[in-house]
Amino acid sequence: MAQLDRFFQVLMEREALELRMQTHGGMALRFADGERSIYSKPLEPATLSALLREVMGDDHFLELRSTKQSRFRYRSPHGTVQGEVTFNDGLLQASFQPEKQPAPGPTGADGGAATGLAAAASAGAPAAAGDAADPEPLEGPPAQRSAAEQQVETRVPESAAVGAPRIQDLMRRMIDQRASDLHLTSGLAPALRVDGQIEILSQLPALPAEQLEALLMEITPERNREEFQRRHDTDFAYVFGAEARFRINLFCDRFGIGAVMRLIPSRILTCEQLGVPAAVRQLTALSKGFVVVAGPTGCGKSTTLAALIDLINETRHDHIITIEDPVEFVHQHKSCLIHQREVYAHTDSFRDALRAALREDPDIVLVGEMRDLETISIAIETAETGHLVFGTLHTNTAASTVDRIIDQFPADRQAQIRTMLSESLRGVVCQTLLRSKGGGRVAAFEVLICNRAVRNLIREGKTFQIPSVMQTQKSTGNQLLNDALLELIKSDVVTPEAAYRTSVDKESFAGQLRRANIKVEGVREQDWQFD
Repeated sequence: MAQLDRFFQVLMEREALELRMQTHGGMALRFADGERSIYSKPLEPATLSALLREVMGDDHFLELRSTKQSRFRYRSPHGTVQGEVTFNDGLLQASFQPEKQPAPGPTGADGGAATGLAAAASAGAPAAAGDAADPEPLEGPPAQRSAAEQQVETRVPESAAVGAPRIQDLMRRMIDQRASDLHLTSGLAPALRVDGQIEILSQLPALPAEQLEALLMEITPERNREEFQRRHDTDFAYVFGAEARFRINLFCDRFGIGAVMRLIPSRILTCEQLGVPAAVRQLTALSKGFVVVAGPTGCGKSTTLAALIDLINETRHDHIITIEDPVEFVHQHKSCLIHQREVYAHTDSFRDALRAALREDPDIVLVGEMRDLETISIAIETAETGHLVFGTLHTNTAASTVDRIIDQFPADRQAQIRTMLSESLRGVVCQTLLRSKGGGRVAAFEVLICNRAVRNLIREGKTFQIPSVMQTQKSTGNQLLNDALLELIKSDVVTPEAAYRTSVDKESFAGQLRRANIKVEGVREQDWQFD
């Protein structure tokens, strides 16, 4: 029996005019006086495709793929229905109407026999009481529904959906292999970044430029298509079922179109799971100030920020505004009210959204990327006016982060900015990722907690002395990157070689390793400064 037969039973018994369904919607019966929902849970493309394929047969299913439309007849155990299925702009829709005159047998649109599971279901004996499903609406938790009903949602992978973007096959592989990024290059086979290293999927064919562009345009929103044609690069987010979101960048190089897809897990990890230091977690309790999370591209800044925002969302009763390009981790309303705004979709720029945020009664503001002087300036002013502001920068150390902020401003404004920054900056978190011994990657954190000594150094332009203060004032939560790396080695989490490659100040780190009697394979002692 096809799984839709139970809904056709409801259609017939309630003498409705039509049964309607579509992706991301539920199922509804149409009567002369209106519609009534009989299954309100959103239908994923793969789920609806599986249901329809059973009653359409292979011929009409292929017709739908090629022409985006198919009409057919299907004889269920409860009566014959006329079906019409369309696929337009990524939306799969289907409607079924009862046929007034019974059909002589299971047929398709052209009178041919239905195929596959549909034929098997329609050729069976009339439905007995034990075979027919309960015609009542299918609401309620899974425990109250039959195994067959629950199976509807899981039996077909996303990649099997009618018209589903073929790139979902690669996304599925990416999730299965726990990769962080998917790289697509014209003329080359796809590649994954797994545990920080690029792995070419040599078993897959190379993708010509034309084929890759067609593949990518299937999932690219219209606005981003126009931007790509104009600028030859664009960023957007793509939702893959309930499992994950992807941050996608399209670009052009000398070979043609290319793309990088960053996996954004649907589940936000906690600060404890990420190993975020206690001093950093304590920054989420501040009522105002400026906190910067820094590090190179792909170091996990977004993941750490998501964990910090989630901690605030669980422990405080405030209003959070995030400004991102695009929105990555999706936060639910917990103890806080949270609004996530996407640049270009909900606002023209980071600075416009940040300026508008001052009129939106926020307590906490997250600026996904501080790209220009004006955005940094407004962020500092927002922190000064009694808000807690989180921002990101692409820097490697705490001291260089402070310098980068100040250097963004003209020379005649830098003295003023030093004073403003010394008063508003509460902490700097620099992080990097390195391969762990057990597989996967682990974060190493450098933490600067801005106390009176640090504020004086910033105000006086002596940021080069900040590492010395961090070294001597570890009790307040300060932590140098080299100290974090050494602790990871001693805890047997990472190898000395991985830690040495990650260290920014290799000369100092080499001294720490020597004093701890730790050898680095492949690096001679006289070449400790090898980079």
